[in-house]
Amino acid sequence: MSNNDRSDGRAPRISLGMAIMLVLLAVLVTFQITTVSLNKKYSEALDEFTAGLGKYQKLMDVEEIYNEFYIGELDEKEITDNILRGYIYGTGDKYAYYLSAEEFAENEVDTSAEYVGIGVRVMWSMNTIEVINVMPDSPALEAGILPGDYIVAVEGDYVSEIGYDEALDRMLGDVGTNANFTVQRNGETIEFSVVREKIKEISVISSVCESDPTVGIIQILEFDLGTPGQFKAACEELQKNGAERFVFDVRNNPGGNLDAICDILDYLLPEGPIVHIVYKSGEKETISSDDSSVNLNCSVIINENTASAGELFASALQDYDYAKLVGTTTYGKGTMQNIIPLSDGSGFGISTALYYPPYSENYEGVGVQPDYPCEIAEEFALTSIYKLTFEQDAQLQKAIEILDSAAE
Repeated sequence: MSNNDRSDGRAPRISLGMAIMLVLLAVLVTFQITTVSLNKKYSEALDEFTAGLGKYQKLMDVEEIYNEFYIGELDEKEITDNILRGYIYGTGDKYAYYLSAEEFAENEVDTSAEYVGIGVRVMWSMNTIEVINVMPDSPALEAGILPGDYIVAVEGDYVSEIGYDEALDRMLGDVGTNANFTVQRNGETIEFSVVREKIKEISVISSVCESDPTVGIIQILEFDLGTPGQFKAACEELQKNGAERFVFDVRNNPGGNLDAICDILDYLLPEGPIVHIVYKSGEKETISSDDSSVNLNCSVIINENTASAGELFASALQDYDYAKLVGTTTYGKGTMQNIIPLSDGSGFGISTALYYPPYSENYEGVGVQPDYPCEIAEEFALTSIYKLTFEQDAQLQKAIEILDSAAE
């Protein structure tokens, strides 16, 4: 679209190049002061400003050509969002990302431990959405949704056709509206229409070991703001029901909120460092545990998909000899990201620091090594850990075996 006058009542749009030139003119006017003593400062500032335009020159050239010749319509917001995504990608920061205003708002919801939906945790499975668990006191539980159900269609469209992300988006919505979807269960097709409510995210799942009721198993799915309360409640509830030993399962845990992981480690560990954060400047910050702790006989299961805060959890317990680690070497993400908001409601994540466990080295690109290497048998390797039976889960068996040895 060219820069011709508009007749639709809206202000004319200026190009990126014109905007930069206007800024340049503003600089020129600002520095046009008759006092001779300021001439040198003006000249230096102008040289510095124009030199900085170099890396944007190609972008300005491309925009000018598009404005002059392109036969389609230009979406300035979409262009700006993608320019920023490209810049961040070009930095080489593999954990960085850009969030549009809409995505930024959704991200704020994701880390708040609440969302609007029906209350299920799901996974992609054979071109369907498989229900892994149903949250307590949720609309899904009341409607009769069961773990192991397969959601095959949402709002009349097959999941296999619209894809996982689109199907999940359709499952979410406003409080009081209905999510309409189709479930397959044991060869039977069932239609559901479930009213959406505000849901408290479940990030901790606890159970009693089926082969030994004195062993409590706590799966930590991720670390969000609701995780510490759920974790502490699970420990207390299992102890109340007779658990004397614990297995903490952080397999496939992608990490999460630093405050959440530090809260949990403070709950478990004695007085001392939890994590050391080292910034680009070399400045070092240490977060420590107080002298209050819960002494639990426990082991931790890790795998190659345990990352970030999940790795810090395992490594910190290992450093204090609080728990032995079972499984495979973790992912190796020892960097911290901060989310920076921008003026239009968008934002971006940027890697700002390395974090170190209490007494061991940073594990970026290396991972955390298990004390007892153990893999799932090849015949079950492609089975989700959420679907493994006790007999199939060699890592869980090994973690309990270690507890038995410690008890002797």
